[in-house]
Amino acid sequence: MNPDYFLTEEFCRFLVAGAINAVVSFSLFFLFNLFVHYQLAYWLAFMGGILLSFWLNSRWVFRAAINWKTFLAFPLVYLFQYGFGAVLLHILVEMLSMSEWSSPLVVVLCSVPVTFLMSRFVLKGK
Repeated sequence: MNPDYFLTEEFCRFLVAGAINAVVSFSLFFLFNLFVHYQLAYWLAFMGGILLSFWLNSRWVFRAAINWKTFLAFPLVYLFQYGFGAVLLHILVEMLSMSEWSSPLVVVLCSVPVTFLMSRFVLKGK
């Protein structure tokens, strides 16, 4: 894939949607944490984040139709993203002796394009 593809309007919308999703998810966590145990608050906020991400990515980022098939497949993107990030974090810290504090930044920089491509594939089939 052409590296210039990640400078497109669609990719920029993906980054903005991700920022919105992060702010909303953190806000939901803090709100829920006022009323329930922090683990339940985290789970509720995480599930809310997946739903918001699905809606933003379907409607605004990729302008794809919303249907049950994509709705049920979309959480797999998050599952893959977590696994990819965990493995990459392990490699950076344990094998390449990178700092535990700076390596998550590298993980995010590497996982955003992968998550973009996977989300696009799940939602648009391309």
